[in-house]
Amino acid sequence: MNNASATPLLRVEKLNKSYAKGIGGRHRTQILRDVSFELRRGQTLGLVGESGSGKSTTAACVMGLTAADSGLIEFDGVDLTTLSKAGMRKMRRRIQMVFQDPNGSLDPRFTVADLVEEPLIVHGVTDSAERSRRVSEVLDRVGISVKQAQRYPFAFSGGQRQRIAIARALVLNPDLVVLDEPVSALDVSIQAQVLNLLSDLQDELGLTYLFIVHDLAVARLMSHHIAVMNAGEIVEAGTSADVFDNTTHPYTRALLDAVPGARRRAAQQRTAAQQRAAAQQRTTAALATAGTADAMEGM
Repeated sequence: MNNASATPLLRVEKLNKSYAKGIGGRHRTQILRDVSFELRRGQTLGLVGESGSGKSTTAACVMGLTAADSGLIEFDGVDLTTLSKAGMRKMRRRIQMVFQDPNGSLDPRFTVADLVEEPLIVHGVTDSAERSRRVSEVLDRVGISVKQAQRYPFAFSGGQRQRIAIARALVLNPDLVVLDEPVSALDVSIQAQVLNLLSDLQDELGLTYLFIVHDLAVARLMSHHIAVMNAGEIVEAGTSADVFDNTTHPYTRALLDAVPGARRRAAQQRTAAQQRAAAQQRTTAALATAGTADAMEGM
């Protein structure tokens, strides 16, 4: 995971969203309440919570798939809530999304190559040779060969289909990728492969992730920072280490207690990191001592 710049790429401030209910929509259900967070370029923010906590609605507001009632959604200095439909469509070249179920985003009537090429056509890349080059390049990055790209989505496993969905999101070279539960529909053995792929792609391409997830252990693995949502509010936020090691909110503690061995793994990871740091310090000190001795011999 990469270092980030000091300026947030995405800033959400006091975001509110409600939906009408009842006859004539006279009553409203509040879904988001003053949600605020920042996400720096090259980093991952894990937005964690149970079903119904509001995390996916937050992602939908960021993507412009649903309009917020109030609040600020600022992407690279631009308030997305003020954009027209055409302006938001243009901005989506820089903001892409990977959904939980790839079957819903992959039209079974098209080959994989056609599916990955489609965003380039929609966003005005007219050079067919350039489109073909970019499609081949991004499919190679996710582990799909040129020969496989001529097949249809049904010919692939769930993990492979999610790789194709990731390629489709990345072919436009976006700055921000919203990942909405990207591995929760996959087998456990496949989840690790896709998570490792996402981490590698972030390192290689400098991507920024808003990672929607219900599993705190997965959030810890993938995220620089974590924001915990409950009933439409962020109840706790901080670095991944702080949220795990210095939990303050009862809801976060309940989520941690529901993850088998989460605290033990966190402690083991912290100990291993401390041991690596101590070993590096010893090596640095030894090299400095050797350099001093060499210099004295040369006098």
